[in-house]
Amino acid sequence: MTTVLTPASPLTAADRCDRCGAQAYLRVVLMSGGELLFCAHHGRKFEPELKKIAAEIQDETERLTAAPASASDDER
Repeated sequence: MTTVLTPASPLTAADRCDRCGAQAYLRVVLMSGGELLFCAHHGRKFEPELKKIAAEIQDETERLTAAPASASDDER
């Protein structure tokens, strides 16, 4: 997915996917001015259509594979 760096605030656990209600990792700002939130699964599923209508895409899916900062070296 194409990432556009914006001054938007980071997504939190309170941000939910508009499709299924899971935690959102993508924020799509539409050219029409609206905003959609998607989990990683639905972001990938709808990626081709979203790219056509998006003004900006904030992609934080890398957080799904990042090791927690508090994990010890042998846990990483």
